[in-house]
Amino acid sequence: MRKALLTLARWAEHLTAWACAAALTVLVSTVLGIVVLRFGFDMGFIKLQNLSGYAFAVLLILSVPYCLARDGHVRVDVLSERLPPAYLRRADLVALLAFLMPVFGLMVWAFLPDLRYSWSIREGAVETGGLGGVYLIKTLVAVSGVLMILQGIAAVLRPTAEPHP
Repeated sequence: MRKALLTLARWAEHLTAWACAAALTVLVSTVLGIVVLRFGFDMGFIKLQNLSGYAFAVLLILSVPYCLARDGHVRVDVLSERLPPAYLRRADLVALLAFLMPVFGLMVWAFLPDLRYSWSIREGAVETGGLGGVYLIKTLVAVSGVLMILQGIAAVLRPTAEPHP
């Protein structure tokens, strides 16, 4: 069971990294296109602007679980460099079990009614002529919460001697 969960977490991490890279590529391309259209040809394109916002949202939402999976979360370096590694590991375990998993579980649970409503009306862009599919981006909020919980479980189950690739 432990090995399967760690494998699932690693697979989710790779998928999330790919999605973040794709979102970053789309974001850079669309912003460049918006700038060229606006300042080069004096025209705007609402759907392109919406696409850049969606790409930014995907990048932002999915980079959080990816960061946790890569052990990139923030610590107070002044304290952590003076503490023994065993203490830091215990502090991380307490933080993951007492704070991360319950908070993200509550976030997903509390967001589900809004997500259901968004899907039921197939929520689209606020702007006239904008890009539809806001409900798909909102779905990533719940997906990100589940991924955070999965990566938290993986961090708890991962042996201390095993370096993360």
